Amino acid sequence: MALADTERGVSNCGDSGSPFSEIIELNVGGQVYVTRHTTLIAVPDSLLWNMFSKKSPKELARDSKGRFFLDRDGFLFRYILDYLRDLNLVLPDYFPEKSRLQREADFFQLRDLAKRLSPRVSKDNSISEEISQSDTEEGAQQCGSSGGIETLRAMSVSGAMRSPSLDSRKSGYITVGYRGSYTIGRDIQTDAKFRRVARITVCGKTALAKEVFGDTLNESRDPDRPPERYTSRYYLKYNFLEQAFDKLTEVGFHMVACSSTGTCAYTSNDPNEDKIWTSYTEYVFCRD
Repeated sequence: MALADTERGVSNCGDSGSPFSEIIELNVGGQVYVTRHTTLIAVPDSLLWNMFSKKSPKELARDSKGRFFLDRDGFLFRYILDYLRDLNLVLPDYFPEKSRLQREADFFQLRDLAKRLSPRVSKDNSISEEISQSDTEEGAQQCGSSGGIETLRAMSVSGAMRSPSLDSRKSGYITVGYRGSYTIGRDIQTDAKFRRVARITVCGKTALAKEVFGDTLNESRDPDRPPERYTSRYYLKYNFLEQAFDKLTEVGFHMVACSSTGTCAYTSNDPNEDKIWTSYTEYVFCRD
């Protein structure tokens, strides 16, 4: 049994010359992935190729369940793995994490992938995206040669003058919720752990949530959602309500409503024992 656990799914044997099994489980930043050994070594001289072709299983880090562990961004690794499967890069229509994915590609030594993700630099040293280039070409065709040139100039000037903060300062609502608990003892004194916040949830439009909370927003439960769609599955990477309130205030939100519910239970059948109160509270913030 111990031998089977060492490879996390060794029922299918891989290459006879490899100490690794055909099916391999990975723990990447807390996210679990299952893939083939041939997928991990698809790109020669990459980091994963060196790990799973030049090293033995005993040399690689494991988690408590025997999975091979990589301390990297678990959410972005899905795109790394997709690329390794057929050496083709397909990203969602709205993907604001391209620079971070490029950093992951550099770490895993996937040079071709990193090159594809690098922003294109035009002759005037301005960074442009492929989508922006196609949009400007279409505008030039519609307006004619001379009019198209003027249109391109106007678009470039307006794009340079436009600040990202102006586009992101849209009105809307964000709801912050949390479930907490506290204990009241026999002496009617609050326990030291008065407020134990398990997780702070964020509900609202995707673009607003990302604008306010940035990298502190955990999107793993609802990835790739377009910016104008709504979600109720985001949560924060920290457990301090005041920190969430500060971030909302900094970008112009103010609280407009609050709602809370609570239940009480005894720690045992003895009514003289401590009471445990559990509550769920939601705070509604608005920016006009």
